[in-house]
Amino acid sequence: MRRTVLAALTLLSLLPLPLRAQGETKLYVRVNQLGYRVGDAKVAVAFSTGELPEKFQVVDAGDKRVAFEGAARRAAGGWGRFAAHAELDFTGLRRAGRYRLRVGGAESASFEVGTGVYAGLADELLEFMRQQRCGYNPFLDAVCHPFDGRTAYGPEAPGTYLDATGGWHDAGDQLKYLLTSSNATAQMLLAYVLTSPAARGRSRKSGAVFKDGFDGRGRPGANGTPDVLDEARWGLEWMLKLHPAPGGLYHQVADDRDHVGFRLPQNETADYGWGKGSYRVVYFADGAPQGLRQFKSRSDGVANLAGRYAAAMALGYQVWKDSPRERAYAQRLLRAGVEVYELGRAKEGVQQGNSYGAPYRYEETTWADDMEWGAAELYRATGERRYLRDAERYARLAASESWMGKEQTGHYQFYPFMNVGHFRLYDPADRRLRAELAGYYREGIERCLTAGSKNPYGVGVPFIWCSNNLVAALATQCLLYERMTGDRRFRRFAAAQGDWLLGRNPWGVSMFTGLPAGGVSPKDPHLFTNALLKREVRGGLVDGPVYRRIFQSLKGVGITEPDPLAPFQDERAVYHDDIKDYSTNEPTMDGTASAILLWALLGGESRQ
Repeated sequence: MRRTVLAALTLLSLLPLPLRAQGETKLYVRVNQLGYRVGDAKVAVAFSTGELPEKFQVVDAGDKRVAFEGAARRAAGGWGRFAAHAELDFTGLRRAGRYRLRVGGAESASFEVGTGVYAGLADELLEFMRQQRCGYNPFLDAVCHPFDGRTAYGPEAPGTYLDATGGWHDAGDQLKYLLTSSNATAQMLLAYVLTSPAARGRSRKSGAVFKDGFDGRGRPGANGTPDVLDEARWGLEWMLKLHPAPGGLYHQVADDRDHVGFRLPQNETADYGWGKGSYRVVYFADGAPQGLRQFKSRSDGVANLAGRYAAAMALGYQVWKDSPRERAYAQRLLRAGVEVYELGRAKEGVQQGNSYGAPYRYEETTWADDMEWGAAELYRATGERRYLRDAERYARLAASESWMGKEQTGHYQFYPFMNVGHFRLYDPADRRLRAELAGYYREGIERCLTAGSKNPYGVGVPFIWCSNNLVAALATQCLLYERMTGDRRFRRFAAAQGDWLLGRNPWGVSMFTGLPAGGVSPKDPHLFTNALLKREVRGGLVDGPVYRRIFQSLKGVGITEPDPLAPFQDERAVYHDDIKDYSTNEPTMDGTASAILLWALLGGESRQ
């Protein structure tokens, strides 16, 4: 199937463009607004309601001299009322500089071609993570939610106080989930582990991907620790609080009673039964259906949480174990990871998110992938072969099960959206298992490649809620597959996914708030700092486009009319830069953390 799909895409790219499309002539160009690395694929997209030129030029943004000329090639499928699309491939341009793309009477915004295009991007996304902090919030210079929280379910009497302060607000609301925070913490730690000078076999003088510009509280000023580790440690500290005893784990602070309108987190007004702005509920992970009102989860275990928890703790141990100052802390992390991992072995299954008065929750149904990741990291941390045996068993249970290739799934059903466990198990695995692990990754990517061949942008994901998170995961899986196998066949496909996130999409919008500087990015995100302070925060990955039917079915979603992006909407996907549309324009903490891993991998390549 792989060869068939690749051959079809190659043939399609060679077909001549139709000279005309029906209707009034309007021509648009979409590019990666951040730019392109010198050696990477460089493909823009043009579309029109009328005539599409057969040629295009890349001109110097300064002196307007032509740096590259090429032929436009037909792109697969249409989008909305635009039937004619063309790929503008200027991969052959290998001279660093700042350029504009010119086709017909249209000209793109300026963009960079260079070796360090992605350098610093992962660090910039950390601004959003700091803004999401609960407890002390450095973006607001204020303390919020000091009363978190009082328990529900679990061994303690209902309403027992538990210190669950800290962590991150999940998205535009102010809930906190172990379900997402464990993944965010682990992926940021992995981003550091894979890109630190030591991991790349280079001297410290060769430079690191992550800088040290902020202290542990998230305030400006170096503290001798890369900022990504400061941020990951913020997550680890909160996760340690959720595991107060060897047999206990809490998984969620607050619920949809939070949704009482925008307010600054230090001015909390939500009431969970202890008075407005007071204590919030903390849910115990008991592996059974939960819900304090009519909506109950379909929980049947805790292994999804336990596996990711163990992975994060074991990664933290790997980072700090050799530091004399942090050795005791590293041991504490490892002990917590081992204890919680055993909870997952005892209760295989999923603990889903909890709702109260609304039907929406995180509906995760997979857990073997998480236990595989946890076991793989514990093996790397301890060398104990029982973890390697566990990881191998869980890897085969997880196989290639994923959202990849599906048109519809439940909300966060296949979470995390990429099985990092396969990648982290690959090195210690034997030859036979390595072939299986690579095959699982390749199978998922090929399904997405087939999906991407049906639209002019090559984006290979279903447009379910949080589709941008899927795009980041897909691009990352392509890069990790290449690291595992040395097979570069999906490099161009991965580049198309990153380009989509950075503006090469029908709407011409970068999906990161405030980035790139001077580009077109969300200006009206569903976020309290935007709503109340009119203060932009950089780096938040918004949910991204959804099927029109999803937008129309969700409660409380709307837009401010008229929609300036209306000409570019399609039945298969709509996106609105509108604060009322939480389905497409709400930035998420875990999606941003996953993007940090993606851009760290690319930024690390640039420095090699």
